[in-house]
Amino acid sequence: MSKTPEFDVVVLGSANLDLISATTHLPQPGETIIASNYMELPGGKGVNQAIAAARMGARTAFIGCVGNDDAGQMLRTLLVSEGIDTSRLITVSGPTGRAFITVDDNGENCIVVVSGANSNVGRQPIQLPSSHVILAQLEIPVEVVAGVFEQAKKSGTITVLNPAPAVTLSKEFISLCDFVIPNETESAALHGPQELLKNGASIIITTLGDQGSEITTHDSTVQIPPHAVNVVDTVGAGDAFVGALCAELARSTPLYEAVQIASIAGALATTTHGAITSLPTRSDVASRL
Repeated sequence: MSKTPEFDVVVLGSANLDLISATTHLPQPGETIIASNYMELPGGKGVNQAIAAARMGARTAFIGCVGNDDAGQMLRTLLVSEGIDTSRLITVSGPTGRAFITVDDNGENCIVVVSGANSNVGRQPIQLPSSHVILAQLEIPVEVVAGVFEQAKKSGTITVLNPAPAVTLSKEFISLCDFVIPNETESAALHGPQELLKNGASIIITTLGDQGSEITTHDSTVQIPPHAVNVVDTVGAGDAFVGALCAELARSTPLYEAVQIASIAGALATTTHGAITSLPTRSDVASRL
């Protein structure tokens, strides 16, 4: 009998402090507008997705870097409070990453990320713990993600890439990805699901906002209908989807059902302001099934 992995989901990714302003509309080039509200909240796609997976019941570990500032300590404390293993979260000299987020009255957003400590991920060798799933994004160096995915593939771990932000990826890197989960913008930047499949990815799951999502394999394309909610803020919706999906993959939920569950998690995340504050629990999602 094979040994049970130490974790269900290991997340390799970014840790940021989100600086969020609320406006009537997103600014045009050269336009200055006055915000109606301002918040500072924990974030970073890595942290968001780790918490999303943990709230969905997955035994979760986080690999990343924070700075030796108040924001870094706050993020570490938050992850621990969510039951996430932080033994591989490194503190480095310098500022923790920041994300400057503007959200308009329709719930649309634009984001500028300053990497800060996140650029140091991988400068120390990463000892990857055993897990069912390894999840990464692209707010940390791509070569670090590739190296970790190479380790994971050797042990039979499921590799999941959320290609955000979208950057040019080599065929060799894409071939290390069992699942690629882009949104519409990222999918277009990567030349679509068929190109990703041609370059070696196994399954592409594209999130389509209020149009639901789409599963693309070499054999078929399947539409997953959206879960209707009253949208307040779309920040964190994609992270809720990705984290929930990885939690379901770790417990061997059939793919179509896993994406349905992830779709509900993503939809529920749009009903509350903020990223981490909006991430639903497994009981929240179960109540909508």
